[in-house]
Amino acid sequence: MVALVGVVVVVKIVVIEAVVVVVVVAAAVVVVVVVGILVVVVVVVVVVVEDVEVVIVVILVYSSSSSSNNNSRSSNSSRSSSSSSSSSVVVVVVVVVVVVVQIVLVVLEVVEILAVTRVVVVVAAAVVAVVLVVVVVRAVVVVVVVVVVVVVVVAVVVLLVVVLVTLVEVVVVVVEVVVFFH
Repeated sequence: MVALVGVVVVVKIVVIEAVVVVVVVAAAVVVVVVVGILVVVVVVVVVVVEDVEVVIVVILVYSSSSSSNNNSRSSNSSRSSSSSSSSSVVVVVVVVVVVVVQIVLVVLEVVEILAVTRVVVVVAAAVVAVVLVVVVVRAVVVVVVVVVVVVVVVAVVVLLVVVLVTLVEVVVVVVEVVVFFH
């Protein structure tokens, strides 16, 4: 009965420890994933802001070049129109290239963050597995120790009972012998 109570207590402790470990590691993984998502959002926002800034700068440059083209248009209208159309093509190409480069950079950042998050999840799973194995091994060792202690105690008690019974029998025999001779 004592051994059964000891085993139940050990199993409860092991289950509580395992649950605590799993909860802590799961919370850490959730924090890492949330931080990764926030970093992705921040990167996207920064890239969008940078794109908007670049587009504004390009528009300002284009506007200033258009106004200078308008000033020179009075002198030569045909050259002004060709210069204006080539300027608009350059603006469009620059904006498209900048946006594409920024999108590629965002994709690379997201892929890198996801790779780091995946590594963190794998490491967390490995830590959980190792901790659970350690907890289970320790529980098995504790159960074995409890069982061995109980067996030893029972054996000692049985041995003491046998010794006491033998002593009582010896005393009884001695008393009978003494009574017989008197």
